[in-house]
Amino acid sequence: QLQLVESGGGLVQPGGSLRLSCAASGVTLENYVIGWFRQAPGKEREGVSCISSAGGGTKYTESVEGRFTISRDNAKKAVYLQINGLKPEDTAVYSCGALWSPSLSVCTMLLPFQYWGQGTQVTVTS
Repeated sequence: QLQLVESGGGLVQPGGSLRLSCAASGVTLENYVIGWFRQAPGKEREGVSCISSAGGGTKYTESVEGRFTISRDNAKKAVYLQINGLKPEDTAVYSCGALWSPSLSVCTMLLPFQYWGQGTQVTVTS
């Protein structure tokens, strides 16, 4: 059974950076598409980024394009989300999701992700 644990959130000023981690336990991540999602208070969950299980294909929602970078290290069973140029509107609980889909070279945040972590809070305020 795959379990996901997010970390790296915190309180930062606008313009700051954070590196979020999504760590897996139980199984390796290499056959999973991983997505990062966020949910702000009073808003629906939003897909932020995803990375394919093969070939390193990535996708970003338009509002984070150029500021967020997703990457994975299968040997460490982890996926990362580097967040730069943080804005107050980035404030949310960030969660990662996983979908077992080996050899998939593309991804979309609309996939039916099967496994979820509990999330890590990111707060951007001056």
